[in-house]
Amino acid sequence: MATLIRNFSIIAHIDHGKSTLADRMLELTKTVEARKMKDQMLDSMELERERGITIKMQPVRMRYERGGVEYELNLIDTPGHIDFSYEVSRALKAVEGVLLLVDATQGIQAQTLTTLQMAKDQGLTIIPVLTKIDVPHARVVDVSGDVVTLLGCAPEDIVCVSGKTGEGVPELLSVICDRIPPPAPSEHTQGFRGLVFDFQYSNHRGVIVFFRVFDGQVKKGDMLRFIASERTFTALEVGIVTPEQKAVEMLTAGEIGYIVTGIKEPGVTRVGDTLTLERSPLPALPGYTEARPVVWASVFPENQDDFTMLRQALDRLKLSDSSLSYEEESSGVLGRGFRCGFLGMLHLEIVTERLRREFDMEIIITAPSIAYEVTFPNGSVESIYAASRFPEHGEKVSVREPWILGQIFMPPEYMGGVLTLLYEHEASVLDTEVFRDGRNLLTIEMPLRELMRNFFDKLKNVSSGYASLSYEVAEVRPADVVRLDILVAEELVPAFSRVVGARRAEFDGRAMIDKLYDTMPRQQFVLKLQAKVRGKIIASRSLSALRKDVTGYLYGGDITRKMKLLEKQKEGKKKALERGRGNVHIPQEVFMKMVKSD
Repeated sequence: MATLIRNFSIIAHIDHGKSTLADRMLELTKTVEARKMKDQMLDSMELERERGITIKMQPVRMRYERGGVEYELNLIDTPGHIDFSYEVSRALKAVEGVLLLVDATQGIQAQTLTTLQMAKDQGLTIIPVLTKIDVPHARVVDVSGDVVTLLGCAPEDIVCVSGKTGEGVPELLSVICDRIPPPAPSEHTQGFRGLVFDFQYSNHRGVIVFFRVFDGQVKKGDMLRFIASERTFTALEVGIVTPEQKAVEMLTAGEIGYIVTGIKEPGVTRVGDTLTLERSPLPALPGYTEARPVVWASVFPENQDDFTMLRQALDRLKLSDSSLSYEEESSGVLGRGFRCGFLGMLHLEIVTERLRREFDMEIIITAPSIAYEVTFPNGSVESIYAASRFPEHGEKVSVREPWILGQIFMPPEYMGGVLTLLYEHEASVLDTEVFRDGRNLLTIEMPLRELMRNFFDKLKNVSSGYASLSYEVAEVRPADVVRLDILVAEELVPAFSRVVGARRAEFDGRAMIDKLYDTMPRQQFVLKLQAKVRGKIIASRSLSALRKDVTGYLYGGDITRKMKLLEKQKEGKKKALERGRGNVHIPQEVFMKMVKSD
């Protein structure tokens, strides 16, 4: 019965105990046998276990009996990082309530506010949960007060639990049954409609989609259709996740489960798409959008013989990650590779790490960049994410770039260092709020390109690890950026070009010249290294020439003999420079060090 179904998700800041709490729920409901239990049961990827974060969403169905009544609890475990906010929003669309987890030792963090707002926007029932109450330095009273202020709830509405010991988890299961409403009745009595919130790929069964049934029912053998991708397929299997996949006869309105599609082509399945019957389709569920990359980086195989393997690896990743985009490109320096689009820096890091681990690929990742919106004099608008395609100095164009709206939580003693860091990254403080425990919440705005200049790491450094940041891409604004070109022996090297903020152009130019000076081998003549912006040289260094001791065999005699040999050597080097100015040899390892992401 749909009235006994409770669909919910757990939302929290990273490392607030979400996966540990889910483990205790699986134990108490006997969903997983004790002998099969392990830490982070719902985190199936090795990378998730190592980092202690959730990367892929994972649904699980639990049976919970209370007072002789058996409830069906469907939990969707979602990623906590802002890079995956769109996927999380689609997962929240599939549930009626959320558990808002707050660590009793750390208190409310930036990501807590972001995920909370997403739940409010969906109109979901919110159950505040204080976790890690067993830790000796837990601040239960203070953090509870902050939660009451944040949600406007009563203190008794907060459920205190320990994911480690299991304390309070039975009471939480009862609260879920009492407070989270059952699924609303179907809008359509005929047909079938379901929302895709995640998918995975199997070599043998193809793409397996995880979805929530909103209308009607679906069973094995039904001819179904993805509305957004307009692809039809036959349901090879319908089932539930316990957390192992278990086939069932059918799924009805309000239930959450999976369908085996048999599709083995990338790009067909997308998060947020609507499933419906091919013979009697229903309209798409609202809210679907295409996931748009915000960070770009090029990926090259270290060995060009592995190019085909890299393409196949990206195709395979695309089958389980629809937000990954890529197109082939060629570099005269690094050979053939792919220009890839990512949802953010964490997404980039995860994809490249999966390429190395799951496909045993040795790859080169270039420094990440963003897309700039360039309007040309004829009115045409182009999205440019490669510095080599960015307009040169003198072209009358207008450039716009994405900005972020962010929130920073931090103790008050680090305010000075954080404000200095914000100034260095062209950020502005829009609002300041002080919480009960004295911590400050800063609302900021900043160009996305500045966020990518290791802002996360620098924020952790200046705050001794106590500050947290969440953000969303807000809008595009006019950009004060320039193209920074590097010249070697007065010849432009396109692979070294960058798009940088005009304010930092000279600093970045000097840094790149210093880096090139330290890595470039000396030539037979003096080598001039220059950085150019807007037609002007802003930084220059000369790499001294290799010098052969042409006078070493001489002994005694007039000094003029040595001077003549040295003058002849100097003249020879001058002629060599004039003849071979564009033929300076830049070794492969120098290019790798200059273009490779740090």
